[in-house]
Amino acid sequence: MGNVYAIANQKGGVGKTTTCVNLAASLAATKKRVLLIDLDPQGNATMGSGVDKNSQEFTIYDVLVGLTRCENALQKSPDGHYMVLPANGDLTAAEVEMLTLDNKEYRLKTALSSIRNSFDYILIDCPPSLNMLTVNALAACDGVIIPMQCEYYALEGVSALVNTINTIQNALNPNLRIEGVLRTMYDPRNSLTGDVSAELSHHFGDRVYRTCVPRNVRLAEAPSFGKPVLAYDKTSKGAMAYIALAGEIIRRNDTPTPTPELATAS
Repeated sequence: MGNVYAIANQKGGVGKTTTCVNLAASLAATKKRVLLIDLDPQGNATMGSGVDKNSQEFTIYDVLVGLTRCENALQKSPDGHYMVLPANGDLTAAEVEMLTLDNKEYRLKTALSSIRNSFDYILIDCPPSLNMLTVNALAACDGVIIPMQCEYYALEGVSALVNTINTIQNALNPNLRIEGVLRTMYDPRNSLTGDVSAELSHHFGDRVYRTCVPRNVRLAEAPSFGKPVLAYDKTSKGAMAYIALAGEIIRRNDTPTPTPELATAS
């Protein structure tokens, strides 16, 4: 059965979509079967994967409200070699419509049941807020990958997310865990970076990935070409970082450890 990870942080601008797209491409480059689910109405992960969000017959909206099955909405990323369940502005309406549907918190989990075994990894790009879409992602996934910048206010955002994860774990998904914390836009020359990294290690231990994603121009440019950075410039520092992250995630899955208690950030 495939590993399902939500890429989530309630703070915006921390690299969620960048991580989702480039981790999907990097896992696919290691011959893993990968699905990226765009659960953000902005559709940035869809466009960043080279899929036109405005020309789709079916999107994740249609899946969530029961108009079609996942299989009918899947598209292939032309340069990323993974599958995409696309999103566009229609998804905004799903938040309201799902409130009146049965099992509203489990719409995504139910929809994935028919295709989960077809993939090794399913990555969900979450919106930067706690809404019914994010709740569906957390109810459907095995673990949460938290991208974050090493800045003071980022710690507050992670603390809020940990509280949310604990709430979802207790109410909807008892197997939910923090899969890992990824430091993005990393600048080792900044003294605050070291302080925040130390704080993260104190709270999350080995859940903090050894891989750090640096600030990188090529990584920032790639989405405007509708490509993961691995297809845009595979020799860039950004591409190498996400390849390293994919390797780290694969190794963790090959050597499973007991599920840790959810950390409580202060």
